[in-house]
Amino acid sequence: MVRPQLGEFLQTRRARVRPQDVGLPPGRDRRVAGLRREEVAVLANVSVDYYVRLEQGRADNASDAVLTAVADALRLTAAEREHLRSLAGPAPRPRAPLAVVRPQLEALLSALRDVPAIVVDRLGNVLAWNPGAAAVVTDFAALEPAERNLVRLYFLDPAARTFYEDWEAVAWAAVAHLRRASADYTTDPELAALVDDLTAASPEFARFWTSHDVAAPAHCPKVLHHPTAGRLTFSLESLQLPGDDGQYVMTYTPADPPTQAALETLLATQSPSGRSDWSLGARRK
Repeated sequence: MVRPQLGEFLQTRRARVRPQDVGLPPGRDRRVAGLRREEVAVLANVSVDYYVRLEQGRADNASDAVLTAVADALRLTAAEREHLRSLAGPAPRPRAPLAVVRPQLEALLSALRDVPAIVVDRLGNVLAWNPGAAAVVTDFAALEPAERNLVRLYFLDPAARTFYEDWEAVAWAAVAHLRRASADYTTDPELAALVDDLTAASPEFARFWTSHDVAAPAHCPKVLHHPTAGRLTFSLESLQLPGDDGQYVMTYTPADPPTQAALETLLATQSPSGRSDWSLGARRK
């Protein structure tokens, strides 16, 4: 079984490591960026032939010890190590996407009225949201279901580039999460269609996607420039939901008193239906 994504991932990680970073002389007339295949093999204590087959996606049943040694040689992060094991492991079975949010999660979102929160799936599709998220992030009800995807909004809506203060970091993280999910959903037609659409429409997405960078959902500061409330600072938490097939909850907790006050004003002036005048995506239509 040939695993092209495994080979592409290893090549990009190998190109990132400089010889001097791992105690090797830089040398002259190097034809490749980063380490040579032979150098990775030596550092990982495997044969050159085996590493070549691994990088070509033709080495089956790679042991955990070998993958750990290769990961050490390439200085992989924790998220990259997990990604490597997923790519090199048994082929994942096709899974039916879970687009239904459990009633308990719906109740949790409703209880978090003072904290904007959304439920997102493995592809960045927004499956559920509370009034706080509609007021602060975007009114997803104003969008067609197919448009309720964070990755699409980041790259296809020009307003996203000013709405998110550090748009490039936000966009990179979204693609890195999507690339990580791709190891577990290699035969997912929805994933393939999303990647094809965004690659054709956005050079930035194509650049991030071909970098093969991976990341797991994490906590981080999030600064938004709201069209009516101004600059808002939140602490973003991404909480994975075991057993829900790639779903996780994203919560936006106000990080300072001005943001808390602005959120209270937005919620107080929101319509009884929870609808908001603010929506990314809808302004493109």
